[in-house]
Amino acid sequence: MGVRRREMLEFAVLGLLHEDPLHGYELRRRLNTRLGAFRALSFGTLYPCLASLQGQGLVDGDGARTGGGRRQRITYTITEAGRAAFAELAGRSDPPSWADDAFDVRVAFFARTEREVRLRILEGRRARLAEQLRAMREGATRADRWSVALAAHDEDATERAVAWLDELIDAERREPHARPGTLSDPSHPAFNPPPTKENP
Repeated sequence: MGVRRREMLEFAVLGLLHEDPLHGYELRRRLNTRLGAFRALSFGTLYPCLASLQGQGLVDGDGARTGGGRRQRITYTITEAGRAAFAELAGRSDPPSWADDAFDVRVAFFARTEREVRLRILEGRRARLAEQLRAMREGATRADRWSVALAAHDEDATERAVAWLDELIDAERREPHARPGTLSDPSHPAFNPPPTKENP
């Protein structure tokens, strides 16, 4: 696992433990189902991450018998140091924050992210996709109908993603005093992201 992906995983684990204490099985399930970047995450990757977080004093782990069986499951809990570390990570709004492999993870924890940081990440992501869209439109001529169809599909998905980001950005700007991660109308189209190649 590369350094950037390991940092993303640590951020995601701290974010989920910020919500509830969890044992490893449930933590992996939530990472798999809620965060597309970790759909294929194995225990062989998760447990070394948890061990590292424990070694840094960011997470505590306590064994407890479950269901009267023989096996013990360790329940992991975020520490005060872990909360502070998560807040520091959630406050970052550098270019890697809106990269393809990080953006969905950051948005998943926007409820614990300051509005100005959310806006910078959304605007950075929009700028990146707008540049990709320009490159698509200026690309080389496709040789066959299948290449044309695939290019049109990618362009359409990117256009919809840019429009979705426009709505999110507009909603954030209209509500400067809204609590982090909330909009006044949960039925707003911004809550229904368009499919992308990373999130079909």
